[in-house]
Amino acid sequence: MWRTRMNYYGYKNVDEEVIEHDITSDDIINRLDNAIKGRPVDIIIGGPPCQAYSTAGRVRDGKKMATDARNYLFESYVKILEYYKPKFFVFENVTGLLNAQVNGAPIFPKVLKALGNEYKVLGDPAILVHNTADFGVPQLRKRVIIMGVRKDIEGKDATDLYNSVTKTHWNPDVPENERNGRKHFIDVRQAIGDLPPVEPGQDASTDKFDYPCDNEFLKRIGNPGIHPLMDHVARRNNDLDRERFQVMIHNHWSFGQLRREMPKYEHEHARVFDNSYVVQWWDLPSKTILAHIHKDGFQYIHPDEAQKRTFTVREAARIQSFPDDYEFKGARGEKYKQIGNAVPPLFAEALAKSIKKNLEDLNA
Repeated sequence: MWRTRMNYYGYKNVDEEVIEHDITSDDIINRLDNAIKGRPVDIIIGGPPCQAYSTAGRVRDGKKMATDARNYLFESYVKILEYYKPKFFVFENVTGLLNAQVNGAPIFPKVLKALGNEYKVLGDPAILVHNTADFGVPQLRKRVIIMGVRKDIEGKDATDLYNSVTKTHWNPDVPENERNGRKHFIDVRQAIGDLPPVEPGQDASTDKFDYPCDNEFLKRIGNPGIHPLMDHVARRNNDLDRERFQVMIHNHWSFGQLRREMPKYEHEHARVFDNSYVVQWWDLPSKTILAHIHKDGFQYIHPDEAQKRTFTVREAARIQSFPDDYEFKGARGEKYKQIGNAVPPLFAEALAKSIKKNLEDLNA
Protein backbone atom coordinates (compact mmCIF):
# COMPACT_ATOMS: atom_id res chain seq x y z
CA MET A 1 0.00 0.00 0.00
CA TRP A 2 2.74 2.48 0.98
CA ARG A 3 4.81 1.64 -2.09
CA THR A 4 1.77 2.21 -4.28
CA ARG A 5 1.12 5.62 -2.75
CA MET A 6 4.74 6.75 -2.89
CA ASN A 7 4.92 5.71 -6.53
CA TYR A 8 1.73 7.71 -7.10
CA TYR A 9 3.54 10.83 -5.85
CA GLY A 10 6.67 10.10 -7.89
CA TYR A 11 9.07 9.11 -5.12
CA LYS A 12 12.27 7.39 -6.28
CA ASN A 13 13.83 4.19 -4.90
CA VAL A 14 10.56 3.17 -3.30
CA ASP A 15 11.40 -0.54 -3.23
CA GLU A 16 14.60 0.19 -1.32
CA GLU A 17 13.24 2.81 1.06
CA VAL A 18 9.97 1.22 2.17
CA ILE A 19 10.93 -1.34 4.83
CA GLU A 20 8.37 -3.89 5.97
CA HIS A 21 10.21 -5.55 8.83
CA ASP A 22 9.92 -6.35 12.54
CA ILE A 23 11.01 -3.28 14.50
CA THR A 24 12.35 -5.54 17.28
CA SER A 25 14.73 -7.45 14.98
CA ASP A 26 18.49 -7.25 15.57
CA ASP A 27 19.17 -5.91 12.08
CA ILE A 28 16.54 -3.15 12.01
CA ILE A 29 19.13 -0.35 12.38
CA ASN A 30 21.22 -1.77 9.53
CA ARG A 31 18.14 -1.96 7.32
CA LEU A 32 17.27 1.63 8.11
CA ASP A 33 20.85 2.78 7.51
CA ASN A 34 20.82 1.11 4.11
CA ALA A 35 17.66 3.01 3.19
CA ILE A 36 18.70 6.38 4.63
CA LYS A 37 22.18 6.30 3.07
CA GLY A 38 23.70 8.84 5.43
CA ARG A 39 21.09 11.55 4.91
CA PRO A 40 20.26 13.68 7.96
CA VAL A 41 17.12 12.70 9.89
CA ASP A 42 15.14 15.73 11.09
CA ILE A 43 12.10 13.91 12.47
CA ILE A 44 10.90 10.44 13.39
CA ILE A 45 7.16 9.77 13.42
CA GLY A 46 5.58 6.57 14.66
CA GLY A 47 3.44 4.73 17.12
CA PRO A 48 3.73 1.12 18.30
CA PRO A 49 0.69 -1.11 17.79
CA CYS A 50 -1.89 0.03 20.29
CA GLN A 51 -4.05 -3.05 20.89
CA ALA A 52 -2.26 -3.80 24.15
CA TYR A 53 -3.12 -0.32 25.47
CA SER A 54 -6.62 -0.03 24.03
CA THR A 55 -9.66 -0.13 26.28
CA ALA A 56 -11.40 -2.45 23.82
CA GLY A 57 -8.47 -4.86 23.92
CA ARG A 58 -8.40 -4.97 27.69
CA VAL A 59 -12.16 -5.54 27.85
CA ARG A 60 -11.93 -8.43 25.41
CA ASP A 61 -8.99 -10.14 27.07
CA GLY A 62 -7.43 -8.23 29.93
CA LYS A 63 -5.14 -11.01 31.17
CA LYS A 64 -3.73 -11.69 27.73
CA MET A 65 -3.21 -7.98 27.10
CA ALA A 66 -1.23 -7.67 30.35
CA THR A 67 1.40 -10.09 29.02
CA ASP A 68 1.30 -8.90 25.39
CA ALA A 69 4.78 -8.26 24.03
CA ARG A 70 3.45 -5.16 22.24
CA ASN A 71 3.30 -3.39 25.61
CA TYR A 72 7.03 -2.77 25.25
CA LEU A 73 7.34 -2.00 21.55
CA PHE A 74 7.88 1.64 22.54
CA GLU A 75 11.37 0.58 23.64
CA SER A 76 12.21 -0.33 20.04
CA TYR A 77 10.91 3.06 18.92
CA VAL A 78 13.13 4.76 21.52
CA LYS A 79 16.13 2.69 20.37
CA ILE A 80 15.74 4.04 16.84
CA LEU A 81 15.02 7.54 18.12
CA GLU A 82 18.20 7.67 20.20
CA TYR A 83 20.30 6.18 17.40
CA TYR A 84 19.34 8.78 14.77
CA LYS A 85 18.74 11.67 17.20
CA PRO A 86 16.38 13.71 14.99
CA LYS A 87 15.55 17.28 15.97
CA PHE A 88 11.90 16.38 16.72
CA PHE A 89 9.78 13.29 17.11
CA VAL A 90 6.06 12.48 17.06
CA PHE A 91 4.71 9.47 18.97
CA GLU A 92 1.04 8.53 18.48
CA ASN A 93 -1.09 6.14 20.51
CA VAL A 94 -4.55 5.46 21.93
CA THR A 95 -5.77 7.27 25.03
CA GLY A 96 -5.76 3.93 26.85
CA LEU A 97 -2.00 4.40 27.10
CA LEU A 98 -2.60 7.00 29.82
CA ASN A 99 -4.10 4.53 32.31
CA ALA A 100 -2.95 1.13 31.05
CA GLN A 101 -1.15 -1.06 33.57
CA VAL A 102 1.35 -3.81 32.85
CA ASN A 103 2.05 -6.25 35.67
CA GLY A 104 0.25 -3.93 38.07
CA ALA A 105 2.25 -0.80 37.20
CA PRO A 106 1.23 2.13 34.98
CA ILE A 107 2.99 2.03 31.62
CA PHE A 108 2.62 5.71 30.65
CA PRO A 109 5.28 7.06 33.07
CA LYS A 110 7.73 4.52 31.65
CA VAL A 111 6.96 5.60 28.09
CA LEU A 112 7.32 9.28 28.99
CA LYS A 113 10.60 8.70 30.84
CA ALA A 114 12.08 6.71 27.96
CA LEU A 115 11.09 9.33 25.39
CA GLY A 116 12.40 12.07 27.69
CA ASN A 117 15.91 10.68 28.05
CA GLU A 118 17.24 12.92 25.29
CA TYR A 119 14.16 14.96 24.43
CA LYS A 120 12.10 17.72 25.97
CA VAL A 121 8.58 16.34 26.36
CA LEU A 122 5.30 17.19 28.09
CA GLY A 123 3.17 14.85 30.19
CA ASP A 124 -0.11 16.72 30.71
CA PRO A 125 -2.99 14.73 29.15
CA ALA A 126 -4.87 17.97 28.53
CA ILE A 127 -2.10 18.89 26.09
CA LEU A 128 -1.35 15.45 24.70
CA VAL A 129 -4.89 14.26 23.83
CA HIS A 130 -6.30 15.44 20.50
CA ASN A 131 -9.71 14.83 18.94
CA THR A 132 -9.42 14.50 15.18
CA ALA A 133 -12.85 16.10 14.68
CA ASP A 134 -11.15 19.36 15.71
CA PHE A 135 -9.12 19.19 12.50
CA GLY A 136 -11.89 18.66 9.96
CA VAL A 137 -11.98 14.87 10.17
CA PRO A 138 -15.61 13.59 10.21
CA GLN A 139 -14.87 11.36 13.17
CA LEU A 140 -14.71 11.55 16.96
CA ARG A 141 -11.29 9.98 17.44
CA LYS A 142 -9.16 10.83 20.47
CA ARG A 143 -5.47 10.02 20.35
CA VAL A 144 -2.41 10.72 22.48
CA ILE A 145 0.26 12.69 20.62
CA ILE A 146 3.62 12.98 22.36
CA MET A 147 6.00 15.36 20.58
CA GLY A 148 9.55 16.04 21.64
CA VAL A 149 12.41 18.44 20.94
CA ARG A 150 16.03 17.27 21.30
CA LYS A 151 17.45 18.67 24.53
CA ASP A 152 20.47 20.36 22.96
CA ILE A 153 18.26 22.55 20.74
CA GLU A 154 18.04 25.97 22.37
CA GLY A 155 15.07 28.30 22.19
CA LYS A 156 12.63 25.54 21.23
CA ASP A 157 10.45 23.41 23.50
CA ALA A 158 7.76 20.80 23.04
CA THR A 159 5.23 23.53 23.87
CA ASP A 160 6.15 25.24 20.59
CA LEU A 161 5.22 22.12 18.63
CA TYR A 162 1.80 21.84 20.28
CA ASN A 163 1.08 25.56 19.97
CA SER A 164 1.59 25.27 16.22
CA VAL A 165 -1.02 22.52 15.82
CA THR A 166 -4.05 24.53 14.70
CA LYS A 167 -7.56 23.38 15.54
CA THR A 168 -9.75 24.41 12.65
CA HIS A 169 -13.12 22.95 13.75
CA TRP A 170 -15.03 22.31 16.96
CA ASN A 171 -16.42 18.94 17.89
CA PRO A 172 -19.85 18.44 19.53
CA ASP A 173 -18.32 18.26 23.02
CA VAL A 174 -16.57 21.65 22.81
CA PRO A 175 -18.33 24.28 24.99
CA GLU A 176 -19.88 27.14 23.03
CA ASN A 177 -17.53 29.69 24.60
CA GLU A 178 -14.55 27.84 23.08
CA ARG A 179 -15.91 27.62 19.53
CA ASN A 180 -15.09 31.14 18.39
CA GLY A 181 -12.87 31.23 15.33
CA ARG A 182 -13.38 27.55 14.58
CA LYS A 183 -15.70 25.92 12.04
CA HIS A 184 -18.61 23.56 12.63
CA PHE A 185 -17.57 19.90 12.71
CA ILE A 186 -17.76 17.80 9.55
CA ASP A 187 -20.62 15.31 9.78
CA VAL A 188 -21.25 11.92 8.19
CA ARG A 189 -23.54 13.39 5.51
CA GLN A 190 -20.82 15.76 4.29
CA ALA A 191 -18.34 12.88 4.27
CA ILE A 192 -20.26 10.11 2.46
CA GLY A 193 -23.63 11.55 1.42
CA ASP A 194 -22.60 11.89 -2.23
CA LEU A 195 -21.66 8.23 -2.67
CA PRO A 196 -24.07 6.06 -4.68
CA PRO A 197 -26.44 3.71 -2.79
CA VAL A 198 -25.35 0.08 -2.66
CA GLU A 199 -27.13 -3.06 -1.50
CA PRO A 200 -25.44 -5.52 0.88
CA GLY A 201 -23.19 -7.85 -1.07
CA GLN A 202 -23.11 -5.56 -4.10
CA ASP A 203 -20.28 -3.56 -5.66
CA ALA A 204 -20.96 0.04 -6.66
CA SER A 205 -17.35 0.78 -7.59
CA THR A 206 -16.98 2.33 -11.01
CA ASP A 207 -14.37 3.76 -13.34
CA LYS A 208 -16.54 6.81 -13.99
CA PHE A 209 -18.04 8.44 -10.92
CA ASP A 210 -19.03 12.10 -11.12
CA TYR A 211 -17.55 13.62 -7.97
CA PRO A 212 -19.43 16.77 -6.97
CA CYS A 213 -16.92 17.91 -4.31
CA ASP A 214 -19.61 20.34 -3.21
CA ASN A 215 -18.57 20.90 0.39
CA GLU A 216 -15.43 21.88 2.26
CA PHE A 217 -14.50 18.33 3.25
CA LEU A 218 -14.91 16.78 -0.19
CA LYS A 219 -12.86 19.55 -1.75
CA ARG A 220 -10.00 18.65 0.60
CA ILE A 221 -9.97 14.93 -0.18
CA GLY A 222 -11.04 14.80 -3.84
CA ASN A 223 -11.29 16.52 -7.18
CA PRO A 224 -14.52 17.39 -8.99
CA GLY A 225 -15.27 15.64 -12.25
CA ILE A 226 -15.26 12.09 -13.56
CA HIS A 227 -12.86 9.81 -11.68
CA PRO A 228 -12.76 6.17 -10.52
CA LEU A 229 -14.67 5.24 -7.37
CA MET A 230 -12.77 2.41 -5.68
CA ASP A 231 -13.73 -0.07 -2.94
CA HIS A 232 -17.41 0.88 -2.69
CA VAL A 233 -18.41 -2.71 -1.96
CA ALA A 234 -20.96 -3.53 0.74
CA ARG A 235 -20.70 -6.53 3.02
CA ARG A 236 -23.50 -9.06 3.08
CA ASN A 237 -25.85 -8.74 6.07
CA ASN A 238 -28.51 -11.29 6.97
CA ASP A 239 -32.19 -10.37 6.93
CA LEU A 240 -32.53 -10.19 10.73
CA ASP A 241 -29.60 -7.81 11.07
CA ARG A 242 -31.01 -5.65 8.28
CA GLU A 243 -34.31 -5.47 10.16
CA ARG A 244 -32.44 -4.41 13.27
CA PHE A 245 -30.60 -1.71 11.29
CA GLN A 246 -33.82 -0.39 9.75
CA VAL A 247 -35.74 -0.18 13.03
CA MET A 248 -32.81 1.52 14.78
CA ILE A 249 -32.43 4.06 11.99
CA HIS A 250 -36.18 4.73 11.67
CA ASN A 251 -36.60 5.36 15.41
CA HIS A 252 -33.18 6.93 15.91
CA TRP A 253 -32.46 4.29 18.55
CA SER A 254 -29.32 2.83 19.99
CA PHE A 255 -29.08 -0.96 20.09
CA GLY A 256 -29.85 -0.81 23.81
CA GLN A 257 -33.10 0.99 23.08
CA LEU A 258 -33.94 -1.56 20.40
CA ARG A 259 -33.38 -4.45 22.82
CA ARG A 260 -35.57 -2.85 25.47
CA GLU A 261 -38.35 -1.58 23.22
CA MET A 262 -38.54 -4.57 20.87
CA PRO A 263 -37.19 -7.70 22.62
CA LYS A 264 -37.77 -9.80 19.51
CA TYR A 265 -34.60 -8.21 18.14
CA GLU A 266 -32.51 -9.41 21.09
CA HIS A 267 -29.28 -11.02 19.93
CA GLU A 268 -28.97 -14.79 20.27
CA HIS A 269 -25.46 -14.58 21.73
CA ALA A 270 -25.26 -13.66 25.40
CA ARG A 271 -22.11 -11.57 25.02
CA VAL A 272 -23.74 -8.54 23.48
CA PHE A 273 -23.46 -4.96 24.66
CA ASP A 274 -25.56 -1.92 23.85
CA ASN A 275 -22.85 -0.69 21.47
CA SER A 276 -22.56 -3.94 19.51
CA TYR A 277 -24.69 -2.35 16.77
CA VAL A 278 -24.15 1.38 16.22
CA VAL A 279 -25.73 3.64 13.62
CA GLN A 280 -23.52 6.52 12.49
CA TRP A 281 -25.95 9.42 12.20
CA TRP A 282 -26.03 11.84 9.27
CA ASP A 283 -25.74 15.02 11.33
CA LEU A 284 -22.83 14.00 13.59
CA PRO A 285 -19.24 12.93 13.13
CA SER A 286 -18.77 9.18 13.08
CA LYS A 287 -17.56 7.28 16.11
CA THR A 288 -13.94 6.10 16.04
CA ILE A 289 -13.12 3.78 13.16
CA LEU A 290 -11.31 0.84 14.77
CA ALA A 291 -9.32 -1.98 13.19
CA HIS A 292 -12.11 -4.26 14.51
CA ILE A 293 -14.15 -3.08 11.52
CA HIS A 294 -12.42 -5.79 9.48
CA LYS A 295 -14.35 -8.44 11.43
CA ASP A 296 -18.00 -7.41 11.06
CA GLY A 297 -18.67 -3.67 10.72
CA PHE A 298 -21.73 -3.71 13.03
CA GLN A 299 -20.52 -0.60 14.86
CA TYR A 300 -20.57 1.31 11.56
CA ILE A 301 -24.14 1.09 10.28
CA HIS A 302 -24.97 3.41 7.40
CA PRO A 303 -27.60 6.03 8.40
CA ASP A 304 -29.75 5.55 5.29
CA GLU A 305 -32.81 3.50 6.26
CA ALA A 306 -33.28 2.35 2.66
CA GLN A 307 -29.80 0.84 2.41
CA LYS A 308 -29.73 -0.72 5.92
CA ARG A 309 -26.15 -2.01 5.74
CA THR A 310 -22.70 -1.39 7.18
CA PHE A 311 -19.99 0.90 5.79
CA THR A 312 -18.11 0.02 2.64
CA VAL A 313 -14.31 0.28 2.54
CA ARG A 314 -14.55 3.61 0.72
CA GLU A 315 -16.99 5.01 3.27
CA ALA A 316 -14.69 3.99 6.13
CA ALA A 317 -11.81 5.61 4.24
CA ARG A 318 -13.82 8.82 3.80
CA ILE A 319 -14.57 8.88 7.55
CA GLN A 320 -10.82 8.61 8.15
CA SER A 321 -10.30 11.47 5.61
CA PHE A 322 -8.31 9.41 3.11
CA PRO A 323 -8.20 10.98 -0.36
CA ASP A 324 -10.63 9.42 -2.82
CA ASP A 325 -7.74 8.41 -5.09
CA TYR A 326 -6.05 6.44 -2.29
CA GLU A 327 -5.67 2.83 -3.40
CA PHE A 328 -5.75 0.19 -0.67
CA LYS A 329 -4.12 -3.20 -1.26
CA GLY A 330 -5.05 -6.73 -0.23
CA ALA A 331 -8.31 -8.49 0.57
CA ARG A 332 -11.30 -6.46 1.74
CA GLY A 333 -10.71 -7.35 5.39
CA GLU A 334 -7.10 -6.18 5.14
CA LYS A 335 -8.25 -2.89 3.63
CA TYR A 336 -10.62 -2.30 6.56
CA LYS A 337 -7.80 -3.09 8.98
CA GLN A 338 -5.40 -0.69 7.26
CA ILE A 339 -8.00 2.07 7.49
CA GLY A 340 -8.86 1.41 11.13
CA ASN A 341 -5.21 1.41 12.22
CA ALA A 342 -4.32 4.60 10.37
CA VAL A 343 -3.86 8.14 11.61
CA PRO A 344 -6.45 10.23 9.71
CA PRO A 345 -4.57 12.06 6.94
CA LEU A 346 -6.13 15.47 7.67
CA PHE A 347 -5.01 15.19 11.30
CA ALA A 348 -1.56 14.03 10.18
CA GLU A 349 -1.42 17.09 7.95
CA ALA A 350 -2.05 19.38 10.93
CA LEU A 351 0.82 17.75 12.83
CA ALA A 352 3.07 17.92 9.77
CA LYS A 353 2.42 21.65 9.36
CA SER A 354 3.53 22.21 12.95
CA ILE A 355 6.71 20.24 12.47
CA LYS A 356 7.47 22.05 9.21
CA LYS A 357 6.99 25.46 10.82
CA ASN A 358 9.25 24.63 13.75
CA LEU A 359 11.96 23.15 11.51
CA GLU A 360 11.86 26.33 9.47
CA ASP A 361 12.26 28.35 12.68
CA LEU A 362 15.50 26.50 13.40
CA ASN A 363 16.81 27.18 9.89
CA ALA A 364 15.78 30.85 9.81
